Amino acid sequence: MSFVEKTRKKPELLSPAGSLEAFFAAMEKGADAVYAGLQDFSARAKAKNFSLSQMERMLAYAHSMGRRVYVTINTLVKESELPRLVEVLASLEEMRVDGVILQDMATARLIRNFFPGIPLHASTQMTIHNSLGVKQLEKLGFQRVVLARELHLDEIRAIADSTTAEIECFIHGALCFSFSGQCYFSSFLGGHSGNRGRCAQPCRRQYTYRGKEGYYFSTNDFSSIDLIPQLMDAGVSSLKIEGRMKSAEYVASVVGAYRQVLDAPERKRAEAVAAAKELLKLSFGRVPTKGFLASHQPTDIATPSLKGATGRFLGAIKSIQGNRITFETKDKLHVGDRIRVQPKSDMAGRAFTIKELYLGKQQVKQLHEKALVSTPSPFPFKIGDTVFKVSSETAFTMSESACLKKLDAVKGDKLPCKLQLAMVDQNLRIEAMVAGKNECLEFHLGQLEEARTTDMEAVLTAQFNKTGDTAFTLASLAAPGFPAVLIPPVKLKEIRREFYRRLEEKVTGELKEHTRGHRKAALQALVGRKAAKEATREELTVRLEHIRDYHLLHQNGIDSLILPVSKANMHQVSLFVRKLKAREQQVIWQLPFIIFEADIPFFREAVTTLTSLGFRRFEATNLSHFELLSGHAVEISTDYRLFSLNSQALLAWQELGATAATLYIEDDAENMAELLAADVSIKRRVIAYCGVPAITSKIRIKDVRSDVPVVSDRNDGYMVTNRDGLTVVTPNVMFSLTAFKGKLKEMGCSSFILDLSQISSADYGRIINAFDRGVELNGTSDFNFNRGLV
Repeated sequence: MSFVEKTRKKPELLSPAGSLEAFFAAMEKGADAVYAGLQDFSARAKAKNFSLSQMERMLAYAHSMGRRVYVTINTLVKESELPRLVEVLASLEEMRVDGVILQDMATARLIRNFFPGIPLHASTQMTIHNSLGVKQLEKLGFQRVVLARELHLDEIRAIADSTTAEIECFIHGALCFSFSGQCYFSSFLGGHSGNRGRCAQPCRRQYTYRGKEGYYFSTNDFSSIDLIPQLMDAGVSSLKIEGRMKSAEYVASVVGAYRQVLDAPERKRAEAVAAAKELLKLSFGRVPTKGFLASHQPTDIATPSLKGATGRFLGAIKSIQGNRITFETKDKLHVGDRIRVQPKSDMAGRAFTIKELYLGKQQVKQLHEKALVSTPSPFPFKIGDTVFKVSSETAFTMSESACLKKLDAVKGDKLPCKLQLAMVDQNLRIEAMVAGKNECLEFHLGQLEEARTTDMEAVLTAQFNKTGDTAFTLASLAAPGFPAVLIPPVKLKEIRREFYRRLEEKVTGELKEHTRGHRKAALQALVGRKAAKEATREELTVRLEHIRDYHLLHQNGIDSLILPVSKANMHQVSLFVRKLKAREQQVIWQLPFIIFEADIPFFREAVTTLTSLGFRRFEATNLSHFELLSGHAVEISTDYRLFSLNSQALLAWQELGATAATLYIEDDAENMAELLAADVSIKRRVIAYCGVPAITSKIRIKDVRSDVPVVSDRNDGYMVTNRDGLTVVTPNVMFSLTAFKGKLKEMGCSSFILDLSQISSADYGRIINAFDRGVELNGTSDFNFNRGLV
């Protein structure tokens, strides 16, 4: 699809569906498609999500209305979970899912090799933010790419103009402070990884900086209702609403608002936008921002003085008696409304439905704003905690039982069938094209009289359109040159019934056999394990920030250095080339994981310069780097930001040309052991020491510097640094596995990385010595190594 073609077509309006209620709300309010998660492998594990049988009926319901359903398998997959992933993918291919939105390259590899009937959609969790990344995905067979939310309209236009892949962009909903897929905050605090669908949202909590409390990492809500024409002109194919954790009411309001604007004629668009904004007020979101679409550095995207909770702010708890909380409400309330109380402390909020309301001692059904209201709470709270209204009893809704009943009534999905009919020697020949297969059946008609009508195609279409309870729906019928003959209606009806019966018997049986074959081949192709063999020799790579520290290469036991391809290092590299003579193979140049479109020329030139100076080793931290390095005779390794949590992902990197892969920083000992024993040839490396980038963001936090840490309610400290246009939030507690070097070697690990780029050179010796001796570094964390990655 060319850029020009994209601009001519009205983009798809894509809605979240985290519950059946939300699914039916999206369908009713005019969404062209929904995205929904299964009970496995969903990035919103806390949403209700769906069973495979429910998803099959949802697909059938959507297809009957000409709509689409995309299934999210946008989490990282552990090695032991691969067989279950295969089973899920086989079921999705069989039910003809419209696309799978994925994060893990393992999922992409399995689909591409064994389930080619599933269209590939790249999740925003893959952090695709430039044309190089989109081109690489296009080469890998991806049909659609969901871009990072950090892009300006001009960047989106440039990317869309460079590809035939469909471009999908978020247009409304909650924003992550971090680049999606690159947040380790929740996982570092308790093993609940956002990349495994279990984010505990520590960014929404209150922190203190220089004695001032604030919601420093909490973003406002994205709303681009004013920018829909510009997104259409930029060539965006799909407009995505965030919110699989949101209510049906939210979905109804937001889908209805954007549908109104998309369908409005140009002369009435301003009027439609104004009406849509009124509708959006019902969605109980945070303060709206246009995000990065309208500005490369928006000032309204995060406001530390604003509480991070969603919903309409009602007030703060003034008193508590027993289980009853009392507050002055800033909005009307009704029994059945849902509220959430956000603790002032460093804890997540709790939501509940109001079952009783009191005005003083009098029990009431509803009350107006500015009333001092009391309501029983099922959860313990404290005075000063804040109350938000998150949904209204009076809004659009269907009960869950009504939704289940409606879904149960849905008949199976039908296969679109294209027919071509002809008369051959008194026989009716029917050629059918269905599910990518061609079938031909003939039925004897005998001698026929001439018919009065000459439009035989219309007569035949009217009959074969009656597919009834069969597995088919007639997509088209052609009968070129069909003679004007009178086929007895009873005879034609018999032929139609017999044709569809025989076709169903043949096609559905073949499809099931087809899927069984795919499932079996995929399971057989999963990587086996080698017997654990303790590493005898260890290889140590040290990551540094500055090329001036190259002299560490002379230290015994250090095999290679990783240096960032930064402007500072590129400015100085010519000064150090002579000192690194004959040691070029010991230097690995790491590309930054964020390279915006405007910066691509600099990094292209940097790679050319470095290769001309004799350097051949590079480390990729984003999928776009494979495209950036193509055409150069280089050796590529992957950083932990290119997720390696299973053997299928390792094989994917190997097939892209990587010779070594760094295992995922959030991983635990049990899964690492399986990966280190996996029967694959790519070298596996483990990070033994580093600072964890809990958050990496394009958002600047106003008035926060790197001089003192931001402190949580638990007294955990986080340093906030700004470099090269990015904000990085790093826990004061460093990550270290030095004490487990012996255990890792027993598992088979022979290659280790010490990342010293964030510490003083005075501490280099202490860290390296602890690694050499395999002893613990006091005051460090082993992250998820022992407690486990959830």
